[in-house]
Amino acid sequence: MPLPLFSPYLSDYLDNLVPSRPEEMQRMEDLAKQTDFPIIGPASGYFCYLVARLIGARRVFEMGSGYGYSTAWFARAVQENGGGQVFHVGWDAALSEQARRHLSLLGYEEVITYRVGEAVQTLRETEGPFDLIFNDIDKIGYPESLPVIEQKLRPGGVLILDNMLWNGRVLDPSDNSPSTQAIRQATRYLTQSSDWIAMIVPIRDGLMVAVRK
Repeated sequence: MPLPLFSPYLSDYLDNLVPSRPEEMQRMEDLAKQTDFPIIGPASGYFCYLVARLIGARRVFEMGSGYGYSTAWFARAVQENGGGQVFHVGWDAALSEQARRHLSLLGYEEVITYRVGEAVQTLRETEGPFDLIFNDIDKIGYPESLPVIEQKLRPGGVLILDNMLWNGRVLDPSDNSPSTQAIRQATRYLTQSSDWIAMIVPIRDGLMVAVRK
């Protein structure tokens, strides 16, 4: 059962700290509200952009990209870092095409490569290394994705995983659902492994930020 982790006043406060976005990004945010589509939201998106800028990311791989809202933040960072490549990857061809329309209007077409398919297999088949990998696939797949990510992320590169607080389910000892257990397993691995430096940042539903040693 979800637990109320954050006051809506805090969430609104953090979102309101994010500088104004282009009209097309605001339309993407409005669409998410209207359709209850789970985008990462302004505060999380801006944080991802900040991390990508901090490490000078030029090659970014997104695992589970929706209709391109998070992609827009990474594409902006890559452009401002001097150009490069952002892989937008998802199962749904219609969402991929929708993302292409949004991102083209935002002027990011030249830095984005679109792939439709299962994200872990697509990463396995794509030449690395990457500076940053963003993981937002079905949560049950998080643990099995980590060995592939380790092979493709450069030393000093950053992995960001979304939904690591899972609406408070990870705090509920009675919740042993497969997805909750998978998030716990991924959390234990990244925070305890000698190959990673990792911590959860409590923005929105929790972003795990992990640096590969």
